[in-house]
Amino acid sequence: MNKLNTWVGVVLITATVACSERSSMKSLYDIPVKTIQGESITLNEYRGKTLLIVNTASRCGFTGQYEGLQALYKTYQDQGLVVLAFPSNNFMGQEPGSNEAIATFCETRFQTTFPLFAKIDVKGKNQHPLFAWLTSKQSNPSFGGGISWNFNKFLISPEGSVINRFGSRIDPNQKKLIAAIEQALPKAVLQQ
Repeated sequence: MNKLNTWVGVVLITATVACSERSSMKSLYDIPVKTIQGESITLNEYRGKTLLIVNTASRCGFTGQYEGLQALYKTYQDQGLVVLAFPSNNFMGQEPGSNEAIATFCETRFQTTFPLFAKIDVKGKNQHPLFAWLTSKQSNPSFGGGISWNFNKFLISPEGSVINRFGSRIDPNQKKLIAAIEQALPKAVLQQ
């Protein structure tokens, strides 16, 4: 076997391993994440809920959106909405702190009570599998595409599908975001 065949074989093996890892994650609920306290979980904990997944940052022009996200969570949590915040330092170093510093900042400045997760990469070569899944044109043809900035918002149905996406400039208190959330809330909860 010459060097070219050996190199092609290594690439093929690597690609096969990467594909098998992705294929083992059949849904959003299979994706492992870490809480801001460092506990490893999967998103299966939120199965059956309407999720608003947001990439966040503490030193961004959109950081004030934490207040609106908390208001949404407080208003709709009893109806099945869960806001999930994933801090990221991918945009101009706007989330430089440790997980502990991020948690303290969110709790003291915005009184957040929704789940915060450990800081991750939402783009680039170290992109977390969650954001790879959210932005993939294969898994989410209608809402796939790269993360443009902090505070992109992905609305997830109780069945685990991306059903809408809102950019950074869409504030959590805007009518179109609220209407989309209300439409996506679990029907069983609304009928009670």
